[in-house]
Amino acid sequence: MIWLVGAILFWAAAWAINVWLANSRMSDTRAVTVLVPVIFGLSLIALWEGIVRAFNVPPVILPSPTMVAATFISSADILWQDFRQTVVKGAFRGFMIGACAAFLTAIAIDRSVFLTRGLLPIGNFVAALPIVGIAPILVNWFGFDWQSKAAVVVVMVFFPILVNTVQGLRETDAMQRALLCTYAAGYLQTLLKLRLPAAMPFIFNGLKIAATLALIGAIVAEYFGSPIRGMGFRISTGVGSLSIDLVWAEIVVAALVGTAFYGLVAWIEKRITFWHPSQRDRASRYLIQHGREP
Repeated sequence: MIWLVGAILFWAAAWAINVWLANSRMSDTRAVTVLVPVIFGLSLIALWEGIVRAFNVPPVILPSPTMVAATFISSADILWQDFRQTVVKGAFRGFMIGACAAFLTAIAIDRSVFLTRGLLPIGNFVAALPIVGIAPILVNWFGFDWQSKAAVVVVMVFFPILVNTVQGLRETDAMQRALLCTYAAGYLQTLLKLRLPAAMPFIFNGLKIAATLALIGAIVAEYFGSPIRGMGFRISTGVGSLSIDLVWAEIVVAALVGTAFYGLVAWIEKRITFWHPSQRDRASRYLIQHGREP
């Protein structure tokens, strides 16, 4: 039970440190914003390790974090091959194709009343279809290589980006559009100088949603057919062969990649939409907290 007691004490200490950091004057700084979730995550891992060791949980049910880490290191070549197959070839390519197609379709819908009334309801219907029903059909159509996984990803990311982009293009009010009309601005000028900048927060909202869906779609698609590599393939075969430590290693890779992808999109959003109130408010809170006028 020494492992469990030590894990609980570590978790309690980490909790106390996080409470102190969250209530301190440094709570809005970048370092604290990163440090708090890191400490909390380490405390959960320590608690996980202590519970597994204290109760002698079999690895086929729940391997310990140290065992997962050892498998992660020893299976680095396998994990790298699976990463390339699932993320680089399937998820990333599908994300780019789906995002470009959704953006161009949103522009077409914005120009056509018929498409607005006809395509958007169909899009909402298709978006509600379960991916486990669409994935085997697309695998049969496009084969077992990365093309079918990219097709599943396109279906998953297309409509969130489409709906958010269409909504964003409608954010400008009549007075703003009338002002550009008085300057004899055409549709393209109005789109580039007014409507697209106003739609950027909505577009990035769709991209952030799609960033998490892309990897999920690629992994799910590999359950229904894949070459002898890929994260979904490895998870499926690992569960069948009771290699649960390898399954958890693949889950760790998926979590890291998903977090990094989402963070990259959010970082680009901050650089492009720095003028938006959501970005200015964060800076204003920091300046007010430190006794300075925003």
